[in-house]
Amino acid sequence: MTREQFARLRDRLSGRGPKVKAGGTLSDAGTKALSGELQASQVVLGVDPSLRSTGYGVIRAVKTDSNLLQSGTVRCPGAWPGSRCLVQIASTLRDAIRAHEPEVCVVEGLFYAQNLKTALIMGQARGVVMMIAAEAGLDIIEIAPRKVKQAIVGYGAARKHAVAKMVQRLMRLETNLAGDEADALALGLTYVYERRRAGVSPPKRL
Repeated sequence: MTREQFARLRDRLSGRGPKVKAGGTLSDAGTKALSGELQASQVVLGVDPSLRSTGYGVIRAVKTDSNLLQSGTVRCPGAWPGSRCLVQIASTLRDAIRAHEPEVCVVEGLFYAQNLKTALIMGQARGVVMMIAAEAGLDIIEIAPRKVKQAIVGYGAARKHAVAKMVQRLMRLETNLAGDEADALALGLTYVYERRRAGVSPPKRL
């Protein structure tokens, strides 16, 4: 932690940190003073891209809490051509962005795929997600899958069902989450957790 970051942390703990406007968001000066840390209230869109099953989740982070606004899975039947799936992904995400106006989109980082065809298909879905987010003016953040599992479960090689169970518990949800939907929410939560930690470098922007 740098001397400036320590001073900001000390000021916040003593009540001398940047003030919040009546609307619940920090002033421009306050935002700059935080130097990349999570704002008082922020809406985050997490997306786990896949051609046939794209998970997405929108959460509102407020102080030490995170509330679910919307989540789901964009499911595309195997009989659909890939182009129709991409249109469905784009349409669903546009609707979610229009409804909740997130400021940030968090996508899963690239992973190594032995199958070149699989990698290309995943890249198509990921490209559409990034295009829709950029079109709406969102900051686009990339977080590696292992880092997400470490943040949510505490184990970088955790299985998908373990991530889903922990996300359900962290967000106090009564119903079970589909795997891709849970992964999307886990991405959003990981971003929020990292931004709440003083002195942490901002995640990778795309």
